Amino acid sequence: MLRFCTAGESHGEALVAVISGIPAGVEIDQEFVNRELWRRQQGYGRGGRMRIERDTAQFISGVRHGKTIGSPISLRIDNRDWKNWDEALPVGVGDPAKHKRVASPRPGHADLAGALKYNLPEARYVLERASARESAARVALGAVAKLLLKHVEAEVLSHVIAVGKAAYDGVPQWEQMRSLAQKDEVLLGCVDPDAEQRMKAEVDQALRTGDSVGGIFEVIGHHLPPGLGTYANWDERLDAQLAAAVMSLQAIKAVEIGRGVNAAVSFGSQVHDPIGYSADKANNDHFTRFTRAHNNAGGIEGGISNGEDLVVRGYLKPISTLRRPLESVDFATREPVKAAYERSDVCVVPAAGVAGEAMVALTLARAALEKFGGDSVMEFERNYKSYCKQIAEF
Repeated sequence: MLRFCTAGESHGEALVAVISGIPAGVEIDQEFVNRELWRRQQGYGRGGRMRIERDTAQFISGVRHGKTIGSPISLRIDNRDWKNWDEALPVGVGDPAKHKRVASPRPGHADLAGALKYNLPEARYVLERASARESAARVALGAVAKLLLKHVEAEVLSHVIAVGKAAYDGVPQWEQMRSLAQKDEVLLGCVDPDAEQRMKAEVDQALRTGDSVGGIFEVIGHHLPPGLGTYANWDERLDAQLAAAVMSLQAIKAVEIGRGVNAAVSFGSQVHDPIGYSADKANNDHFTRFTRAHNNAGGIEGGISNGEDLVVRGYLKPISTLRRPLESVDFATREPVKAAYERSDVCVVPAAGVAGEAMVALTLARAALEKFGGDSVMEFERNYKSYCKQIAEF
């Protein structure tokens, strides 16, 4: 019911995104969408590109008088860096002498695999589309999904739990998550200032040595009703859809639902979340009278949301472009050389968390539409409230 796609290259004229299936009547807060794009650009360790770009979304279709109208929504994000590349990457033939080739593939990037797949003589065009710059378009679409999820009282936010070997092992309160997202200065996106300083030291070490550093972000979906997703078919399981969505982000190499990694090396009695029941009125935060002692499952059991907070972690490898490049091979001569260097970041974990939020929000919005339906947001809300009444009385 909800479909989207993006187009555009890292140094091209613009990024373009299209989403269909959003009901009519959703209020589009342009300031909110642009702030989500701003959040993606923040964080200690970002490269020179972020000093050029100031992303804003221009809605082209599907939104009129500030609200969605039920038709496909398209938007455009201009690349300000395009002025530095219009002669190097023209749509027409242009001047071959002004082309900026990627002479040697970077280990860890799509350069070599992409060149082989598409029979390209070098990796410039591979870099342009494989770049994480594309995630800006997804963040804009994710903002639209978040605005839809507000109509079922759901929120999606992220925080950083590790950069390199520096980690935060607490469980944040939801108000801490909200406060973090509202900050006007972003260091490394951690709710714990002490842990954040340890993370900064990891980035500083990478900066000093010409290296890069990865980490782990955690996306939390708050106030989600039980019943999203299903065990009926393999591709309809909510955890499978979320894992694919987060894994699709550039540089993500692993995805975890709840405490899945620890669960694999623990006994069942230490893993599964005991169920309780309160005879009192259903808890508004949990939708039903059923309670859980903790949330190791991360809000999903059997491919279905269970009413607890959704918890998804993305494990981000270090950025592939290094200021101290690794060994590679020249595309033209096949001789050993150092890998190509393009202006790049040292650490992007907070930005990846924002992109992770977008993919989780889009996945949850699709699941909510499949569950509650509705061509208008009024119908969508009505079906949601009716369902909440049903499960509260279960």
